[in-house]
Amino acid sequence: MKPKVIVYKKVDKKVIDLLNEYFNVIYFEKLDNQSYPEFLEEIKDAQGILGSGLKVDSELLKLAPHLKIVCNTSVGYDNLDLTALEKSGMMATNTPDVLNDTVADTIMGLILSTARRIPELEHWVKTGQWKSGLEEKWFGVDVNHKVLGIIGMGGIGSAVAKRAHYGFDMEILYHNRSRKEEAEQKFGAKYCSLEELLKKSDFVCLMTPLTPQTEKLMGTKEFNLMKESSIFINASRGKTVDEEALIHALQRGQILGAGLDVFVEEPVNLDNPLLSMKNVVTLPHIGSATYETRFKMAMLAATNLVAGLKGDTPPTLIK
Repeated sequence: MKPKVIVYKKVDKKVIDLLNEYFNVIYFEKLDNQSYPEFLEEIKDAQGILGSGLKVDSELLKLAPHLKIVCNTSVGYDNLDLTALEKSGMMATNTPDVLNDTVADTIMGLILSTARRIPELEHWVKTGQWKSGLEEKWFGVDVNHKVLGIIGMGGIGSAVAKRAHYGFDMEILYHNRSRKEEAEQKFGAKYCSLEELLKKSDFVCLMTPLTPQTEKLMGTKEFNLMKESSIFINASRGKTVDEEALIHALQRGQILGAGLDVFVEEPVNLDNPLLSMKNVVTLPHIGSATYETRFKMAMLAATNLVAGLKGDTPPTLIK
C-alpha cells in the first residue's frame, strides 16, 4: 500500500503525476473554511504534506501521529514551528535557490518603479492628465550609479547585487550575519554595519528571512537613519518591518518612497495608509510568481517529499 501524502496548494499536474508514482495523493487546490475540516481528517494518517503558508505547530502535529515530513513550496519557513518539528523527529524542507533570479527581477522592478514613479505616471497618462510637456514635479530619481544597501546577502540578495552592479553601475553595501566574500569579489560589495548601510544608501533593500531576531528589524530608529532622498524596498516578509514606523517615516518625509511586495497582514487591508500614498509602489507578494519558477519550486518540494519518505536525505532539508 502506498504511503498517503497531502498536497494542499494548487500545483501543476506534472507534480501530482510524479507524486502519484510513489504515493496515495490527497489533493486540495487550496485550504479554506470549507476544505480545512476535511484536511484535518486526512492528515490523521498522512505521512507527508506539501504546500505553503500552513501553520505547522504542536497543535497540528498532535492530529498527525504518522507524519514524517513537511515540505514547503517556498524559501521562507516562518510558518513552521521548527522546535515542535524537531521534538517530533520530523523532517522539514523548503525550496531555496530556484527562485533567486525571479525574485531579484521583482526587486529590481520595485526599485525602478518607485524611483521613476512608473505606476503613478502610468495612471496619469491613462486618465488623460497628460496635456502638455512633463513638468518637473513629475520627475523621478536616477537608479544608475547610486548606492544600494542590501540587508541579507543570501542567494536572492546576491542576485540583486549582480543586477545592480553590472546593469546599473550601482555601488553595493551589504549587512549580513557573516561576510560574503564571493559577493565582494564579483560585485565589489562592501560589508558594513546596519547603521552605516542605512546612512549611506540611496536604496535600502531588505532581504532577511523572518525570525525572532529579524521581526521589526526596520523600525523608527532605522528609518530615522536613512537619507530623506532614499527609497526603502521590502520583498522579504511584512513582519520584518514595523509598518507603523514605515508609514510615519513616509508621511513625515523622512524617506522619499517605498516599494513593497509584502505586508504585515496579507491580503493588505484597504484602509492601510500605504495604499493611498503616491510615493509607495505596492505589489501582492508576487516575488516568485511566474509559471516557470512556481513549477520549479513545486517540483523541488515534490522531490524532497519523495526522498524523505524513501529514507533518503531531501535535497533542501532545513537544518
